[in-house]
Amino acid sequence: MNFHTAPHTFVSAVHLLVEDLERSFTFYTELLGFTLFDKSDNQIRLTADNLHPILTIEQPKHIKPKVRRTTGLYHFAILLPRRSDLAKSVLHLRNNQWPIASSDHHVSEAIYLSDPDGNGIELYTDRDPALWQWQKEQVHMTVDPLDFESLLSEIHEDTEWSRIPPETEIGHIHLHVSHIDEAERFYRDALGFDVVCRYGAQASFLSTGKYHHHIAINTWAGVGAPTPTRNEVGLKQFTLIYPSENARSQAIYALHQKSFEVIEDNKKVLTFDPSGQTIELDILK
Repeated sequence: MNFHTAPHTFVSAVHLLVEDLERSFTFYTELLGFTLFDKSDNQIRLTADNLHPILTIEQPKHIKPKVRRTTGLYHFAILLPRRSDLAKSVLHLRNNQWPIASSDHHVSEAIYLSDPDGNGIELYTDRDPALWQWQKEQVHMTVDPLDFESLLSEIHEDTEWSRIPPETEIGHIHLHVSHIDEAERFYRDALGFDVVCRYGAQASFLSTGKYHHHIAINTWAGVGAPTPTRNEVGLKQFTLIYPSENARSQAIYALHQKSFEVIEDNKKVLTFDPSGQTIELDILK
């Protein structure tokens, strides 16, 4: 089952601000396996399939280092198509002595790392959705130790890491927000996502089509955390794909009805969550 195409609404692309463009390019190509899509003076777009850019890295003038305890990116998640792809990435990162953390979430297996600027990244693969456990409208997720022995058994002697597979996509995005309740209202009531899991009052997980999550929000940077300043390392924006023009129009209407800002310019639609995060609303092409 593909939760990242119609009729679902999902995250398709992430745009990061970094301090050193070439350093980041080296990391994302040599350590994670992206390939170049195109390049300008201060911006590089990266791809997995050579057809669609899914990650943009940008070095603006007067870039500022990442500041802790602000809203914005907790991590963006790269969904790999097969368990063996995650295993090969684990081994490649270990061989390059890049530090990682890990977790078994029951619905998925994941490793966590940061890029050279401290931007959080998750690499993961989903388990069969038939194995996910739902209680009414809530999906069961865990934070258990990852079984590396089992995972690495997926690698065969004749298998070498080269780059991420072309089927790789942005699986979800996880954000620091100022207040859970107001962020939930924005992503649920305006943008159309369902809350499918909560960790107390500190984190919520939202999706469409009963995915375990396309968007997660938390207050782990502190309730009332401030918005990052302009040109600070971190997440500049991410893109949501709606399955049709009608579905996006419904979201735009809901945003206006609930007094959230919407900017429409030459068919490009931007909005901003209550914590100041920029989101582009696009449609499936």
